[in-house]
Amino acid sequence: MFENLSERLGGVFDKLTKQGALSDADVATALREVRVALLEADVSLPVARDFVKAVQEKATGQAVTRSVTPGQQVVKIVNDELVAMLSGDDAGAGQLKVDNPPAPILMVGLQGSGKTTTTAKLAKRLKEKQNKRVLMASLDIYRPAAMQQLQVLGAQIGVDTLPIMEGQSAVQIAKRAKQQATLGGYDVYLLDTAGRLHIDEVLMDEVQAVRDATNPRETLLVVDGLTGQDAVNVAEQFDGQIGISGVVLTRMDGDGRGGAALSMRAVTGKPIKFVGLGEKMDALEEFDPSRIAGRILGMGDIVGLVEKAQETIEAEQAERMMKRMMKGQFNMNDLRNQLEQMQKMGGMSGLMGMMPGMGKMQKQLDAAGMDDKVIARQIALIQSMTKRERANPQIMQASRKKRVAKGAGMEVSDLNKLLKMQRQMGDMMKKMGKMGKKGLMRQGLGALMGKGGMPAGGPGAALPPGMGAGAMQPGFGQQGGAEIPAGLSGLGKKK
Repeated sequence: MFENLSERLGGVFDKLTKQGALSDADVATALREVRVALLEADVSLPVARDFVKAVQEKATGQAVTRSVTPGQQVVKIVNDELVAMLSGDDAGAGQLKVDNPPAPILMVGLQGSGKTTTTAKLAKRLKEKQNKRVLMASLDIYRPAAMQQLQVLGAQIGVDTLPIMEGQSAVQIAKRAKQQATLGGYDVYLLDTAGRLHIDEVLMDEVQAVRDATNPRETLLVVDGLTGQDAVNVAEQFDGQIGISGVVLTRMDGDGRGGAALSMRAVTGKPIKFVGLGEKMDALEEFDPSRIAGRILGMGDIVGLVEKAQETIEAEQAERMMKRMMKGQFNMNDLRNQLEQMQKMGGMSGLMGMMPGMGKMQKQLDAAGMDDKVIARQIALIQSMTKRERANPQIMQASRKKRVAKGAGMEVSDLNKLLKMQRQMGDMMKKMGKMGKKGLMRQGLGALMGKGGMPAGGPGAALPPGMGAGAMQPGFGQQGGAEIPAGLSGLGKKK
């Protein structure tokens, strides 16, 4: 979502950080480019103007010009202002108020914004992350099969839904949901209201009646992040007539310009509480201003990376892997496990976007014809092998290679590259195994920090495991982007 903005700002700050000293004129020139970048990202003009003005006031004067690293000082000021623009004054505004059970949460928004799916995602999050007992109720009596859709989603995520009774009004369903939540001992109940193609009096009257009947602890507006500044206008109108406590931006994994997210808090004064990042039920993230600002400015999101790793990596599997590493063992089954973990964590592009300074390598990967399908092709090659071949890749001779490559619909040369990557990673595992646990921990920490504070290293460090031993080569993971890891180069290029 923020790729173009991140790229533009990265170019501006690269120029600043390369200069030994900065004059006020240098800062002013850079901030003009920052303003243009914000406007191109669809940030509203008043917000962009106020942002640049706030940065300029802090970035001009002795504090910056006499700094040892004036360019980095300006970047820090921009980062701080970006966090302030996204979060406002209240640091805890993004937290949901779900105390005093049963706590009602009212979901409102226009039709097509992803309201019903977001309701289910939020219910799943409350159930799994906060251990809440949740009830969902659909108040959409207009859209065909809207109630059944929420019922199906509830069954998928293991969350109860209010039984459907035909002929009731939205207010009657809301009152029934409140009664059911109270009698059933639920902690939270979510009310999914009906949407319209545009804001009208009928919609607003109905939502106001539901609000008055249930007195919700939170009223969350679900808006489509791809609609740009219109999302901000919708938020202002809903807040003026109903009163919202927060916003959920959906489709933030799309190729929109992200200006709505940057303008929303400044224009409406309401916090963005969550962002939807896909169709899957777990594709809902808390909107953390400092982490979003870090991603925009190319500083990565190591906290987000660690959280994803904790969610996807099984402790038992990691322990087994550690024992094999200590013995210097690494076969195709191990490689497949690491590639699958990488897929679960968002693929190559998703991980690189979270690593400081690594976003710059994305273009090199694209230019080399590599995308997240590469990982799927590598897994397909491994699955085309027999159990014996996966456990003992050294037995792979010409006839076996032909059979495996044909079974995966790929060339023998592709398989050779994969086998080379496995050998390189296996050699590295042997070296790490000889170090013992203490040496391995020291090596892992050193690789995690890297030179210049950037992650470098292969499996067991911060870099995605499927990148192979080539990732250990000098230059990889350094600022400014270096070469594509040798372990990946050439395999699975787009045909």
